[in-house]
Amino acid sequence: MTLLAVLLVCLLAQPALQFYVPGVAPQDFKDGSPIDVRAVKMTSAHTQLPYEYYSLELCKPRSGVVEYFSQNIGQIIRGERIVNTPYVVEMKKNVECRVLCQDKKWDGKASAETSYRIEHEYFVHLIMDNLPCATRFSMPDTGEVQYEPGYRLGYHSNGKNYINNHLKFVLKYHLDEDTDTYRVVGFLIETQSVDKTGLEIRDDGTCSVSSTGPQEVSLTAETGLHFTYQVVWERSQVKWASRWDVYLEMADTQIHWFSIVNSVVVVFFLSGIITMIIIRTLRRDIAKYNMAEEDLEESIEETGWKLVHGDVFRPPINNRLFAAVIGSGIQIFSMLGITIFFAMLGMLSPASRGALLTAAIFLYEFLGLVAGYYSGRLYRTMKGKEWKAAAFLTSTLYPGIVFGIGFFINLFIWGKHSSGAIPFTTMLSVGAMWFGISLPLVFLGYYFGYRKQPYEHPVRTNQIPRQVPGQVWYMHPVVCTLMAGILPFGACFIELFFIFSAIYENQFYYMFGFLFLVFIILVISCSQISIVMVYFQLCGEDYQWWWRSFAVSGGSAVYVAAYSIFYFCTKLEIDEFVPTLLYFSYTSIMVITFWLLTGTIGFYAAYAFIRKIYAAVKID
Repeated sequence: MTLLAVLLVCLLAQPALQFYVPGVAPQDFKDGSPIDVRAVKMTSAHTQLPYEYYSLELCKPRSGVVEYFSQNIGQIIRGERIVNTPYVVEMKKNVECRVLCQDKKWDGKASAETSYRIEHEYFVHLIMDNLPCATRFSMPDTGEVQYEPGYRLGYHSNGKNYINNHLKFVLKYHLDEDTDTYRVVGFLIETQSVDKTGLEIRDDGTCSVSSTGPQEVSLTAETGLHFTYQVVWERSQVKWASRWDVYLEMADTQIHWFSIVNSVVVVFFLSGIITMIIIRTLRRDIAKYNMAEEDLEESIEETGWKLVHGDVFRPPINNRLFAAVIGSGIQIFSMLGITIFFAMLGMLSPASRGALLTAAIFLYEFLGLVAGYYSGRLYRTMKGKEWKAAAFLTSTLYPGIVFGIGFFINLFIWGKHSSGAIPFTTMLSVGAMWFGISLPLVFLGYYFGYRKQPYEHPVRTNQIPRQVPGQVWYMHPVVCTLMAGILPFGACFIELFFIFSAIYENQFYYMFGFLFLVFIILVISCSQISIVMVYFQLCGEDYQWWWRSFAVSGGSAVYVAAYSIFYFCTKLEIDEFVPTLLYFSYTSIMVITFWLLTGTIGFYAAYAFIRKIYAAVKID
């Protein structure tokens, strides 16, 4: 709420800038004003290992001082290390050809490292006025113009590696004629590899390209080369507020709509079937169970969910772990819902670099209060006695898994000297946030939740547990989980493809409106499938539904795991050990998160359903 209050104050305090998200207001430039060009990182879809800009021996700033700019937690986790570069760019000042640095000498080791990154198709990401650079290319089959973030470090041809050492900056500006100021609205880069002999360098630092022969990078020997660049300014009618459209326009918008419509139709169709079957059946069941006294003897021999009324609310085994799992799920559900909602409103745009991940982490920490309250009340309902131990387990279960996997994979990334390795100080600060914010809030929530009255159950639990009869094969937990997981996964798998592309192929993801709709559809479908499966389970006189409702609804996580393997094999060309380990480590965190999320949704839907139907029958 504090974050929300600050945002509201910022918006109300500046009525002239209410359209813009705080922190990303436009910057105006005069004719000839200098504009900083900064480097973010180098990335490759083939290795998943980002590197900072100066991890290669590229041209340093003329002052010799490499300046790193402050970053948030989200940027650090994503491997971004924003740093200054020697490029000199001035508003509306064209530069035909200027030397960045000349007679650069790379020894065998530096040449080999550069060759390795060129072979693995590394992209260099620069920003100017917080706008990332992009490269224009045409689709080979349709000829449609597309843009990809960053520019290629070089290219591999006929067994040799060539570096793009001449960059043409195609910059676009929008003129505000009322104030006679300019705003940067486009940052495109055209790359060229120019051999050292094909450059004519003058004394004033300018140059001319007399040859288009490429600059080869030796695999083992020393490499000598020059770095040059060109600046071309073009006037554009694109306004500052729309300058990100080039990056965020997705040619697959129709696929999103098709996915949404398809999911909605399936959910409505399923809702209709569930409503018809369950409501009709339930009415008949309730009418039968509530028969007059004279007809009672006939119905005694009947089987069904009423027969387990004395055991249906019997607490599950490992109630402490169950409360911790549900508490973690509530924390994740609340965090995702709020984050996606604010992202949909445009508060967490890509212009605020790392804001999405940072907001998600902070929200998760503060929502420990909500998780503790609901988990504590549920733990008391399940007749748990050791609430402090349960609170500690709730607060450490999910963060412990994430920290454990993260620290393990971090050791390997450190070994590769990648900027994707989270610095030890950042790990300490995140750990301190958890220890100082999330842990106390979970205990506080537990304190109030455990003291509150437990959830009311419409029937009493018998002293002696009833024996569960043998079940048919299709009611086996594994079969139920696999059958139930198909529907929620089908509702979100297309969106999953775009999320994977954003994470592992360095694409921009900004379809949060679609994601919010998919999130709602996922909640509905998980609830429906959980209710159906638990109803069938109770009809089979199996009252051990607590863990089953969670596992069955979370079954879609099995399909997410299977899809991640399919995506790895078909979309990514990863063939090294550390990148493979990195991919499956991060994906396992996503699968566990999805499992806790969907399982918790299913449990609460089933719990509400069971309390409702047992309240509707007369129990002697």
